Amino acid sequence: MIEFNRPRHGDGRTWLQGFGGDTSNAAIAAARQGASVGYLTSLGRDWMGDAFLDLWKAEGVDASRVARHPTAPTGVYFVTHGESGHTFDFLRKNSAASLMAPDDLARDYIAGARLLHLSAISQAISASARAACDAAIEVARAAGVRVSYDSNLRLRLWGLDSARAAIDATFARCDIALPSLDDSRQLTGLQSAEAIADFYLGLGPTIVALKMGADGVLVATPQRRIRVAPLRVEAVDATGAGDTFDGAFLARLLAGDDAETAARYANAAAALSTTGYGAVAPIPRQADVVRALSRA
Repeated sequence: MIEFNRPRHGDGRTWLQGFGGDTSNAAIAAARQGASVGYLTSLGRDWMGDAFLDLWKAEGVDASRVARHPTAPTGVYFVTHGESGHTFDFLRKNSAASLMAPDDLARDYIAGARLLHLSAISQAISASARAACDAAIEVARAAGVRVSYDSNLRLRLWGLDSARAAIDATFARCDIALPSLDDSRQLTGLQSAEAIADFYLGLGPTIVALKMGADGVLVATPQRRIRVAPLRVEAVDATGAGDTFDGAFLARLLAGDDAETAARYANAAAALSTTGYGAVAPIPRQADVVRALSRA
């Protein structure tokens, strides 16, 4: 989705135009860490869709299989900031991406990947999009492609019971679970990070990276639990920080890092992404993260 972000300390009238969509953010984050990345979605035939294609080309994200819907628009969202954090308002009902269906999938493209990453938001935006996500996971699993999943919870899009059922069923079919602490407390009814990690491991993933914001991340595998402390920064906007973690974590796993090393790297990348406004512009590049870790 195209993003319009109103800075907290601005004049109250100026909006910064950027780019969003959690899986797109994660794709760009992975590409900025050196991974080979492709993206599947549908865009409107509008200036916003053109802008996304330009963005992905500039970022080295392959968009050769992205569809353009003949009539539906590209989605839009707005970010405002207050004392309790950032607030999102969306214009994405009947957007091109929300109208995707299983028949729209580039199945050969998915089957040729090393890893498929999805988000609960993509499932929540429509029934057809949810079916497309389910079909993509089936293609990936049949081809031996690893699956990662972020349980991004947006209760504006679906009820808690529906979200819980779909998210638990998806975690049961993925290899890498990327939940956040706040969302997981609502979804599971559990409070402690360790109990939540155990719950998601019990569903089937072999790696759980539980994102805890300013408290860092808990990495859990069947063999061990590791807490990674946060990197302290002067944060101004947390939009997309979790997505940055996802992309950086997956990039480092694919590069050969173990889960703990990948999480330390991704935790630093996510922290750096909060030092500027917008979801995409502040995502750090590999050299920035390495530099920050060397000073930590």
